[in-house]
Amino acid sequence: MTKNKYDLSRRAFLGVAAGGAAIASVTPSDAAPIATNAKIVIIGAGAGGTALANRLVDRLDGAQITLIDPRPQHLYQPGLTLVAAGLKPADYVTTLTTDWLPSGVTLIPEKAAAIDPEAKTVSTEGGETLSYDYLVVAPGLVLDHDAIDGFDLDMVGTNGIGALYAGPQYAAKTWDAAGKFTEDGGVGLFTRPETEMKCAGAPLKHTFLIDDLARRADNRGNMDITYAAPQGSLFGVPIVAEKVRMLFGDRGINTAMQHTLKAIEPGQQKATFVDQDGSTVDMDYDYIHVIPPQRAPDVIRESGLSWADKWTDQGWVECDMYTLQHLRYDTIWALGDVAGVPKGKTAASVKWQVPVVEDGIVSAIEGTDPTETYNGYTSCPMITRIGRAMLVEFDYNNDLTPSFPGIIAPLEELWISWLMKEVALKATYNAMLRGRA
Repeated sequence: MTKNKYDLSRRAFLGVAAGGAAIASVTPSDAAPIATNAKIVIIGAGAGGTALANRLVDRLDGAQITLIDPRPQHLYQPGLTLVAAGLKPADYVTTLTTDWLPSGVTLIPEKAAAIDPEAKTVSTEGGETLSYDYLVVAPGLVLDHDAIDGFDLDMVGTNGIGALYAGPQYAAKTWDAAGKFTEDGGVGLFTRPETEMKCAGAPLKHTFLIDDLARRADNRGNMDITYAAPQGSLFGVPIVAEKVRMLFGDRGINTAMQHTLKAIEPGQQKATFVDQDGSTVDMDYDYIHVIPPQRAPDVIRESGLSWADKWTDQGWVECDMYTLQHLRYDTIWALGDVAGVPKGKTAASVKWQVPVVEDGIVSAIEGTDPTETYNGYTSCPMITRIGRAMLVEFDYNNDLTPSFPGIIAPLEELWISWLMKEVALKATYNAMLRGRA
């Protein structure tokens, strides 16, 4: 009996899922724990900080590991695009921070207020000062909504305004506005910032999803959709940018490249951009998706840990792109969004960064040379319509690095890639938080 394409894809997916489960069951190391009384402070209990804490607890015996983070909720940020398209509820992306932390780790539920890399101390907003032997900065990044004149988060969900990055409640409100747009039609503007940003594929995913939902509502003919971005191309990897350009062309999605969103007037539903010549360009909209500039938190920018000669307006941590170790303070590592490296602001990147930082700290404790390096691996399950996605994976050199060659073609819109995003990714993410993937 001849098997159809769906059957083959389904079998392939089950094989991939089984492989993921096997990976998730492997402990970080079979070696005996290392006895140490090292004081390790981790700023940030997001994906990177939590995964690292779990792995260090398994690797070290007697270490004092402290996490500093004021957020009671842990956010599964890859799910925000699904919430903003009405495909998942807001609580799909939220759990308790404490649900993921192992015994033997102390959580201080406050913000880090100051870092003194010379004295090797971290101070919290509550006035506590902690000394450290090793410090990992993984506080995530800050969404600079104030950089968009006229914009306020209270506007999200009204007057055709969306902003899914701001959190689960705002992603749900984004769907309130976007869902109305799919029903009523009109002019849609989809934006991204000129700064570095977490998951650079998310603005494209939202554009594709709203386009597809409008088609399913048989209302796409009543819409004009424009993707406006400060960059000169649609994606940082040229071959992927070309594929997205072709898909946009096939689906009638317009582009306004080298256009930076500067202001909105919600009452008039007008957005103001600055183009490559510095000229002001006004565009009317019925729906606009706002993604603001993104920067390192103040505690990083004020600590002397940031790069002095690049990303100076953003403040990313100065670190070696392969080891993630600070270039001036060898007892400090950067992890996740805050790291000043050319790629790597995705959860998939964190999965590969965490073992590198772990190896760096353990090697420092043992007095040996580290062996693990990070090659810039970044993964973007690029949703192109409901039920189809491209599993785009690449490194610092913009080379495609598919994890499942022969099974998942990275530049094809596949059902299996959609399932990787919609089903398998969260299970892998949760295993990563536990330190087991």
